[in-house]
Amino acid sequence: MNTVFMHCRPGFEGEVCSEIAEHAARLNVSGYAKAKPSSACAEFVCTEEGGAERLMRGLRFAELIFPRQWARGGFIELPETDRISVILGHMADFPVCGSLWLEMVDTNDGKELSNFCKKFDAHLRKALIKAGKLVEDDEQKPRLLLTVKSGRELFLGLAESNNCAMWPMGIPRLKFPREAPSRSTLKLEEAWHHFIPRDQWDERLHSDMTGVDLGAAPGGWTWQLVNRGM
Repeated sequence: MNTVFMHCRPGFEGEVCSEIAEHAARLNVSGYAKAKPSSACAEFVCTEEGGAERLMRGLRFAELIFPRQWARGGFIELPETDRISVILGHMADFPVCGSLWLEMVDTNDGKELSNFCKKFDAHLRKALIKAGKLVEDDEQKPRLLLTVKSGRELFLGLAESNNCAMWPMGIPRLKFPREAPSRSTLKLEEAWHHFIPRDQWDERLHSDMTGVDLGAAPGGWTWQLVNRGM
């Protein structure tokens, strides 16, 4: 539980390492950052007990620039069979979690694991609930985050549900409105998700407001504003 694992855009691994190392130094958390080029992930390995938790609790994830997602934990190797028993064995000291996300890194190799994750999710979720390690949809409890690197290796980690990404892997999953003129409308919607909690949209993005699109209007952003009644 002493490594902070972070997702990022491919090619930005170095920036993630620099950013997290700077914050760790400021918080007096000893350790080192490492990453492989174009791996879409980076790690900060803490060299003192409890360092990973202290680092994450000392930062607000939403204020970080380059990491898309993070979790504290460690890598585990999986056998070809009975993977779930191995995972449960490593979770003996884990708290009860309120949600489970299976993730993969944003690379071609990672995307090939998507089907495996979907199938494995259902079996693992059932086993975790039975073992008393998972209570669904409890935002007061930590989130269990598994990043599958292959069928034989994954990162098993935790993050506070209110201090990590709001989407798995930190990648927005927004549905393109059929009526919108261009996909640029999703950029504005993504910005709203980032800066304004979803349950405050009716209060802070209401029909009595005025919006100005300074781009190539009317386009996707204009449609998004009009759709909110502005």
